[in-house]
Amino acid sequence: MEKVLDVKGLCKTYVVNKRQNNVLKNIDLTINEGEMVSVMGPSGSGKSTLLYCVSGMDRPTSGEVSFDGKDISKLNDKKLAEVRLDEMGFIFQQMYMMKNLSVLDNVILPSVRSKKNKESRKETERRGRDLMKRMGIDDIAENDINEASGGQLQRACICRSLMNHPKVIFADEPTGALNRSTSDEVFNELLEINREGTAVMCVTHDAKVAAKCSRVLYIMDGSIHAEIKLGKYDGTESELRTRERTLNNWLMEQGW
Repeated sequence: MEKVLDVKGLCKTYVVNKRQNNVLKNIDLTINEGEMVSVMGPSGSGKSTLLYCVSGMDRPTSGEVSFDGKDISKLNDKKLAEVRLDEMGFIFQQMYMMKNLSVLDNVILPSVRSKKNKESRKETERRGRDLMKRMGIDDIAENDINEASGGQLQRACICRSLMNHPKVIFADEPTGALNRSTSDEVFNELLEINREGTAVMCVTHDAKVAAKCSRVLYIMDGSIHAEIKLGKYDGTESELRTRERTLNNWLMEQGW
């Protein structure tokens, strides 16, 4: 199995009021093709900072971030932006969307902006509609974003993250703003995408979400304190309950 992400000795330091804050300390991390990895830890432990640094949204202070065989930590801003646009997908807790565009136009925006996309606008729109149909939201394609629910918008964000066929999707609390039933529905869509071969790295505080991942990393004080391998989730409720018990017991051992 090939590595999608290979991180070595990653450190991130901020200087605030002349005081040095070491947010990440010598992180080593590997994510393979088709893997689904969750990152958990206390507030302020560095979870989101880690996701931003390994995805090229923020630059590490030191260390190496190899994405699909390229050390993206050495790329200039333009090249890094191209990698993020063309080869990665992003989903956040807040559904960042352009208010002056329809839901469909927001979904297809990454492909419209990508220089690698050689499709006609009509072909790109058809792909966007196909993704929205798959997510059960094709009926809101022409709607303004204020005419859609939070769950619908998060599904639209998943569609948008898939438009350029990413090798990995980075998700930062993707269900944090949703109620439990909607959270389960949205995350199950991510699971299905992962089963089809797209790697997912997900930051979450929700043990039920993390229990569906194949591996969980626990970050504390800027370092990976421990990890647990749960294997692939088969989708049954009985297995999920077992995985949740296993994960919750493990999290308690870590001081969760």
